[in-house]
Amino acid sequence: MAHPLTRAARTDRPPVEVRRAAGQVVEARAPYLVPPPAEGSLAELPFRNALADPDAVVVTRRQPDGGWLDVTARQFAEQVAGLARGLVAAGVRPGARIVLMSRTRYEWTLLDFAAWAAGACVVPVYPTAAVEQAEWIVRDSGAVLALAEDAQTAEVLTVAIARTGGTVPLWRLDEDAVGALTGLGASVPAEELERRRAALGPDDEATLIYTSGTTGRPKGCLLTHANFLTEAANCHALLEPVFEEATGVRPCTLLFLPLAHVLGRMIQVTCVYGRVRIGHSPSLKPADLRPDLAAFGATFLVGVPYLFEKIHQLGRAEAQAKGAAKVFDRAAEVAVRYARAELDARAGAGRPAPFSLRVAHGLYDLLVYRRVRAAMGGRVRYAISGGSSIDPELLLFFAGAGVLVHEGYGLTESSGPSTVNPPLRPRPGTVGQPVPGSAVRIAEDGEVFLSGGQLFDGYHELGRPRPRRPQWFATGDLGRLDEDGYLTITGRKKEILVTSGGKNVSPGPLEDRLRGHPLISQALVVGNGRPYVGALLTLDAEAVELFLASGPPEPGPLPEGVGIGSAVPVRPAVLAALAEAVRSVNSTVSRAESIRRARVVAGDFTEERGLLTPSLKIRRQAVGTAYRRDVEQLYA
Repeated sequence: MAHPLTRAARTDRPPVEVRRAAGQVVEARAPYLVPPPAEGSLAELPFRNALADPDAVVVTRRQPDGGWLDVTARQFAEQVAGLARGLVAAGVRPGARIVLMSRTRYEWTLLDFAAWAAGACVVPVYPTAAVEQAEWIVRDSGAVLALAEDAQTAEVLTVAIARTGGTVPLWRLDEDAVGALTGLGASVPAEELERRRAALGPDDEATLIYTSGTTGRPKGCLLTHANFLTEAANCHALLEPVFEEATGVRPCTLLFLPLAHVLGRMIQVTCVYGRVRIGHSPSLKPADLRPDLAAFGATFLVGVPYLFEKIHQLGRAEAQAKGAAKVFDRAAEVAVRYARAELDARAGAGRPAPFSLRVAHGLYDLLVYRRVRAAMGGRVRYAISGGSSIDPELLLFFAGAGVLVHEGYGLTESSGPSTVNPPLRPRPGTVGQPVPGSAVRIAEDGEVFLSGGQLFDGYHELGRPRPRRPQWFATGDLGRLDEDGYLTITGRKKEILVTSGGKNVSPGPLEDRLRGHPLISQALVVGNGRPYVGALLTLDAEAVELFLASGPPEPGPLPEGVGIGSAVPVRPAVLAALAEAVRSVNSTVSRAESIRRARVVAGDFTEERGLLTPSLKIRRQAVGTAYRRDVEQLYA
């Protein structure tokens, strides 16, 4: 496959329309590439595919022995129909809701489309959810049936259902719930499914997805079949170079994001819509994911910043263990310079990389970049990152290493991406232009508002009438639009820190840059009402071990203006490296916004400890409470 930066950019997409006020771009709007559906539903997709190309492989399914089994469009439609009849036999009526608590796996996709074919919908529960969260979702959604992946999730759902006082039947995937339900439905006539599918329309409910939230009780976002179909059709049309044309091979991707999260769910639907072959892997952790990536051979990926940060960090740690850290760092520098030059040239803002840089880039492709690509399976040339922001330097590194990572932005309320960097014209540091058929508006206070066919109907409230779709949705995020309609997210209204000196500081960009350092696992920037900005840091234990094994040089004096301490035993060389990381981050902001003191804390911020959301965003209040003594030490 050719390097993605060497391909010519497409120019046949209709231009994004922008509106200005007081000399600033305040709105960007992209016309539809595919109009919203006037009829039909998601339930039709498997059967449409089976008619159009019955022998096309649409899923490659992981087997118990570790192998992979291809599933054709005809076979997938037959399995969907069989399971849908089983749901009908189990008493699931049109409009009913089914709770599913499971990691990403083949049965998730099968159940989603089977529920739609039965006229019902799946309501996801994160597999790491506590009993209280599961109880609320079961109660608020009015679920009539529940499915759990295994004994652990079944125990959570059993207690949750009991607390609601209900008698919701519970099935387990690891006890062949799919086979049992399919057998149960053998006597249900095919005409019943045809009747239910025909009764579904674009405005019918496709799912309730409960926002994980960083605070407060989850809210159920009511998403329709039109929301998903509009988003899937337009994303597929926009990203055709990613899915097919630019790679020159039949596209395929491995789903590993939680399908309980809207981004994973939307990618699933988009791939089924476009007959893009998918596989499933249950873990986001690179150590667990790498064997599946190598075996599956995806051509593009959709992930979150955590994944790309870890791939970069593990690459450097492995190089350091071999005594080649300086080679990796030089390769990273060359990758960034090469990508910046090529992207600037593509945008008409500069010249392509000079000959000397291209020679260096070719050398490091043999020494370093191919290993980075190998960590993603070897065939990936394009990726999409969402869920939270990512350091622009990291995006340039991957672009230079031969993998264009397109950052996007969206919410559960917008059915996933509302903006994405367009194929072959990405602008690192932005989250791209509006997805076709959507619009972005910036309010006077900088808040981002979203509009478009993918916007949800509203929040579900048990016992109340169905909400009506808002014309514009206030995201709570702050941002700005450039002259071409690219959106940059600058912070979150509720997260802005105001120091005692009156300086407003957005913690997100500082945390993104800190997490990009190989030794740092997580970071929390604090300082609201304080005299200066501080940071809590957790360490990547594996990276620290490799760093120390490489025999780092004796630390010199710490950078001026940076105080660094630790609540746990840490070698001076590690502290010196962290202090230099903080200094490097501080060089990108003003003195008033810079981190004056940092402290290494015990443990890590994890989802299991309740310190991260399932989409791996920091629960700021929870971390602040758990480490309140460490925060006080920053200002002692």
